[in-house]
Amino acid sequence: MMDAVNLSRRPQLRRKRDRFWLTVGLCALTAALIFLPFQIIDGGFFHYAGDFNGQQIGFYRYMNGFVKGMGYPDGLTSVNGHSLPSNTFSWATDLGSGVMNAYSFYLYGSPFFWLSTLFPQSWLPYLMCPLLVFKFAVAGGGAYLYMRRYVKNLDYAVLAACLYTFSGFGIYNIFFNHFIDVVALFPWMLWALDECIYNGRRGLFAFFVALNLLNNYFFFVGQVVFLIIYFVCKLTTGEIKLTRGLFGTLAFESLLGVAMGCLLVWPAFLSLLQNPRTTDISSGWGFLTYSAVQQYLAILVSWILPPDSPYIVSIWSEGTIKWTSMTAYLPLCSLAGVVAYWRARRGDSRKRIVAVCAVFALVPVLNSAFYAFNASYYARWYYMPLLIMAAMTVNAWEDPDTDLERPTGAIAWAMLATLAFALVPVSEGEDGWSLGVMENPEQYLAVLAFGLGGLILYQWLARGRAEQKQFCRRMLAAVLAFSCVFGIVHIGIGKFGQWNYDSDLVEQYQDSIALQEAFPEGDWRVDTYNAHDNLGLWMDKSCLQFFDSTVAPSILSFYSSLGFVRDVRSNPDASYYALRGLLSVRFTIMPEDERQNFESAVGSGWTYYDSVGGFALYENDNYLPMGFTYEYYVPEDTVESMFTGDACALLVRALGLSEEDIAAYGQYLTPLPEEMQQEFTYEQYVQDLALRRQSACSSFRMTNNGFGAEIQLERPNLVFFSVPYDDGFTAYVNGQETEILRVDNGLMAVLCPEGQSTIDFVYVPAGLSLSRTVTLAALVVWAAYTGFFVWRRRSR
Repeated sequence: MMDAVNLSRRPQLRRKRDRFWLTVGLCALTAALIFLPFQIIDGGFFHYAGDFNGQQIGFYRYMNGFVKGMGYPDGLTSVNGHSLPSNTFSWATDLGSGVMNAYSFYLYGSPFFWLSTLFPQSWLPYLMCPLLVFKFAVAGGGAYLYMRRYVKNLDYAVLAACLYTFSGFGIYNIFFNHFIDVVALFPWMLWALDECIYNGRRGLFAFFVALNLLNNYFFFVGQVVFLIIYFVCKLTTGEIKLTRGLFGTLAFESLLGVAMGCLLVWPAFLSLLQNPRTTDISSGWGFLTYSAVQQYLAILVSWILPPDSPYIVSIWSEGTIKWTSMTAYLPLCSLAGVVAYWRARRGDSRKRIVAVCAVFALVPVLNSAFYAFNASYYARWYYMPLLIMAAMTVNAWEDPDTDLERPTGAIAWAMLATLAFALVPVSEGEDGWSLGVMENPEQYLAVLAFGLGGLILYQWLARGRAEQKQFCRRMLAAVLAFSCVFGIVHIGIGKFGQWNYDSDLVEQYQDSIALQEAFPEGDWRVDTYNAHDNLGLWMDKSCLQFFDSTVAPSILSFYSSLGFVRDVRSNPDASYYALRGLLSVRFTIMPEDERQNFESAVGSGWTYYDSVGGFALYENDNYLPMGFTYEYYVPEDTVESMFTGDACALLVRALGLSEEDIAAYGQYLTPLPEEMQQEFTYEQYVQDLALRRQSACSSFRMTNNGFGAEIQLERPNLVFFSVPYDDGFTAYVNGQETEILRVDNGLMAVLCPEGQSTIDFVYVPAGLSLSRTVTLAALVVWAAYTGFFVWRRRSR
């Protein structure tokens, strides 16, 4: 391999031959051609399936308005002369969540999201494809900058960048949208690292460390692991000579970049520590082996065949396969170029990087190292070794002495070997025998056809590589054409697989916006029944049905204590009427054709209110305004020990307190008698609600940084609010800061005195003050540090 230092010579000649904007343009054009048919079919409002529809479109649209201050009014703005922040708390996010922690995983730190805020909120559903095109263009540009150091002819850097950008990982993760942000920005960080190592360029690496950390803290953990692998492998092969100066520079810029990017990370980290999904760590055999043999086979196949649709599995019946981003496929050539490079080189850092990554992929504890050792299986780090594999592939193509034909045959046979899953005999008992263990044979055949067809075309092109210039151009055209066709088919399989289910998706989203005008004044929650995900975001209303992995952790603990499963979504069944009363649900919204099903599911307690667009609205006869008091309390352990329906009804009758809070505040309430902990009929529920209404707040207002309320009490008592507990909240009662109790295993209450009380809850993300200070100080240091080296370089 040509020395990287030598490849950085003759900068004037390199500038004349540079292909950066060509690469950006080709990647943008190819991505546009992939999305164009669907944009036309959908009339401009592109929708895909699953996460893209339920999260990405709604999140982008909602947050566009939120950061501009649209929606709820300002709350308490200052205390004792100190100003308080606005736009910190999102009521439309489940039961309510801090916006920074809820969305920093998805978009809050993404430069692509902030770019989208330049456009009106109403445009965002129609801009999803243009934004994706831009992301693919940025990915191609960054990959090109990284690749050009390692090729003799810059045309091959263009080719390698396209291989990376339109890899199976890139096409697959369109489904998740915000994962493409990571794919787009990572090559820039690796390029900046090389610039620091080989060219002594200062400040650039720190900047891209900060940018990648701000963009997505979850993926950044894996990027740190990969950068360590990358650096150590280069060091052990002698491609980097480690000196004290270089070590000190890299350490300093790494820490400086983390400091600049910690603005969102520290608050998110404090929140994630309370999230059971992120604190579940593998143990025992789970460290060393996957539970299903099929998991190993799926990993191996994912390296050679194009990917399945994210939610449709072709072959596997066991293992964690769906949604995992498990694909390391390079368009057209698969691993053929990588294997050719592998056979031709010895003592090479790239071979070591890929070999180490392969070991990490096959050992659960090492794979989980890319996600802070979380037990949930993902392969969402494959894009990083894919960048190295793309470089290996074009280096093999560029070297006329490398044998390309033999590896191509080996990969083709490996692909054909998967036909065993389609031909293996299966006993059906008395019904005889059948062939194949396929879950979706049609998709498998399509994937296999693309894999083999790509290899055949690749083999034909490889035979003409004697004319290097023509070979490179033909290969580039073939890679882009293949990527375009496969991208269309791949998206089509996922999109049209849900075509009937999503036929009214756009109509529901648009109609839900109109619902805001139909609702009466006031602040309360809504529920949806058999409707599409996250309609609450479009209505800008707190909604019981919500799909988001990073909501306030106390929401997860609250639902779990009642016996509900709350992992990536909140979806309590409509039959739990007591939960609706406790959480102040006033309306349930459903498609018109679901009215009969809803009435059968809930029985009594709901009255038809109105129809708006394609929706029917039912009003809760037992609506309970937010903010009320109790006469009784029960230990939280008692709630956890009961059946779900009874537990919900119990919390309408009594406040759930921890043992510590019982000792400190039990004097204001009476322990619930044992005979009142046993019978929970609908009639008794209505009576309990009537008692709660008698001591409810006279007013309750949701704000963009918390909420406020007023209440008249005959005696000191705890006032309960069905708002998720968060360390970021500060409560003020009549202007005095007051302790917040964590009640009902995740909600909040405060002690109020006798008489009239004004209550204000203000939300500032826990840890934000520290992270903001660190980021601002680091930016000053970075500006001085970078400016000094720029000045010194220019003064030479």
